[in-house]
Amino acid sequence: MALQLRTRQKGISFIGLVFVAAVLAMAGVVIAQVFPTVLEYLAVEKAVDKAAQGQSVAEVRDLFVKAASVDDIKSMDAKDLDVTKEGDKVVVAFAYQREIHLFGPAFLTLKYQGRSK
Repeated sequence: MALQLRTRQKGISFIGLVFVAAVLAMAGVVIAQVFPTVLEYLAVEKAVDKAAQGQSVAEVRDLFVKAASVDDIKSMDAKDLDVTKEGDKVVVAFAYQREIHLFGPAFLTLKYQGRSK
């Protein structure tokens, strides 16, 4: 009869629950550190699109600095922009990377790049 009860039992053991909770907690910590960098990347994209309205390199960089000060962009500066012209359209490209310390010698490196629309 005891064997019969054991076969009907379903669920997760306490050790399994602790393991799943630990994995979810670690994933939550990493996501909490990555999320601000994604928001900053979206702000950089918006600032680059505004800056692409300029006609000269100096004007593009000035427009980016103004937009970056409003959105509090710290990962890159106006000198990091690659300003080119395709036909009569100004194209602004950027690339930067962010490192997030995980533990000990382990880092998560995120590389962001993009260009104006």
